[in-house]
Amino acid sequence: MAITATPDSLALQRLYHWEKKAPGRVALTQPLGGGPLRDYTWAEVLDQTRRMATHLQSLGLAPGSRVALLSKNTAHWLMSDFAIWMAGFVSVPLYPTLAAGTIRQILEHSEAKLLFVGKLDGWEGMKPGIPAGLPCVAHPLAPAGALKNYPLWDEIVAKTSPMPGHPERAADDMCTIMYTSGTTGAPKGVMHTFGSFALAVADGLKRIPLREDGRMLSYLPLSHVVERTLVEHGQLATGMHVFFAESLDTFTTDLQRARPTVFFSVPRLWVKFQQGISVKMPPKKMDLFLKLPILNGIVKKKVLMALGLQDCIFAAGGAAPMPLELLRWYSRLGLRLAEGYGMTENLGATHITEGGLDAAGTVGRPYDSVQCRIDPANGEIQCRTPWDMLGYYKEPELTRQAFTEDGWLHTGDKGSLDAQGRLKITGRVKDLFKTSKGKYVAPAPIEDKLVMNAAVEACCVTGANLGQPLALLMLNVDAAKKSQDAAGKAELEASLTAHLQAINETLDPHEQLDCLVLMTEAWTVDNDLITPTFKVKRNRIEDLFAKNYDAWVGSRKKIVWHKA
Repeated sequence: MAITATPDSLALQRLYHWEKKAPGRVALTQPLGGGPLRDYTWAEVLDQTRRMATHLQSLGLAPGSRVALLSKNTAHWLMSDFAIWMAGFVSVPLYPTLAAGTIRQILEHSEAKLLFVGKLDGWEGMKPGIPAGLPCVAHPLAPAGALKNYPLWDEIVAKTSPMPGHPERAADDMCTIMYTSGTTGAPKGVMHTFGSFALAVADGLKRIPLREDGRMLSYLPLSHVVERTLVEHGQLATGMHVFFAESLDTFTTDLQRARPTVFFSVPRLWVKFQQGISVKMPPKKMDLFLKLPILNGIVKKKVLMALGLQDCIFAAGGAAPMPLELLRWYSRLGLRLAEGYGMTENLGATHITEGGLDAAGTVGRPYDSVQCRIDPANGEIQCRTPWDMLGYYKEPELTRQAFTEDGWLHTGDKGSLDAQGRLKITGRVKDLFKTSKGKYVAPAPIEDKLVMNAAVEACCVTGANLGQPLALLMLNVDAAKKSQDAAGKAELEASLTAHLQAINETLDPHEQLDCLVLMTEAWTVDNDLITPTFKVKRNRIEDLFAKNYDAWVGSRKKIVWHKA
């Protein structure tokens, strides 16, 4: 029997609920730059939303028109999204790190009729991607160039009357088109309805303790499915207080201010947190203190307060596997990290662990309304949820290919199910590669081990048709600087040689890495080596560096330096 969302669980109805129930309660806290903060109550959020919705409707756009958002996470990002819905339109969020060519591609493909421009870095490089003649509205924190050239949000709402009543959107109305960041090929526009979000959040809240008195810090792009579902729609469902981060430089302060009760991050940031603590308190010293009953509790509290996570009752990771060593490290501090799993195509909501190391190495059981199976032919994980996407915008053939003939969504991931029905992800179906010895190598588990070295920012295990695989490592900023002098370079090489040896001892003979190739040039969205969600683009790595593999292996060095 099909599951349907109740009208009072839909996004706009939830907005009106909080407008009536808690008008004076702070809903959003926005840093304004350099220290000042601006709190927005639910009444203020709805007042600005209603005024902008009136403005959007006054433009004479057809119902269901696409309106785009290009901004970092801010209070006005959410208010823009709410206004787009209230006015009867469909929102198209863009990652705030995209290159001009991709921005243009998405705006033209989606046929966006208006663009909200908000807080951004690198605006001058992005601006050429905006089609000539596309109307734009500048948020209060938009770049100076946008504030100078576009109509201003504050001026529009000041002279516009708030939209009256309670306009509603049906559960099967399209809510948004989210363009996938994509590790291969052009971004695809994933279409989702209001009912899909309501159903996914309702199931998710059975596992994730978002509460009316809870707090979250919004910092991962709201254009990404997890932030959109967990933070935006999670807040609408529960009424929790959302704080926004100001910048990378102030992130620790932002986190300490928010003291989130629920915190989600990608594995890369959880590793950075660990490395930062290890600089201040060396691992051996921490291990000793944690073994002493008197100091154990003091150390745990001190570390969690330094991270701003002392009030966190639920911490989670996703987007990539969490190394077991990392899960154990946080567990010793009393912070049990859950692991979630999902895709843009199913709102990032199919699995999550329920705490404890007994589920370590898995992403847990499916949510109550989710079905999961493993294709016996190739080990692919396939899922079916009540909130699967409508399809890819204007791409009927790609939509057809995304599903099996009996209606299950292809994930492209390989995995297995244990006796308790918990899902273990073992890699990507297409990421497996065969060495010249005829043996298959799954890169993901090896990469999980490699990134545990403090010098490593990102990595890619590769080597199709070579005798043994090798790994390309992007060093972090500190390690790259360290490599510039002879002593620092020698220290790095010694550390990574030992790391390589330790990892190889845990691998089967055909998986053991021949060498590590160290790269000091950053892998970025701009040079197309990572996606906006920090996933390495393997195909792009292959295109650029495969020509060097034989020479690197032929050098017979365990540590090879690549100079751009």
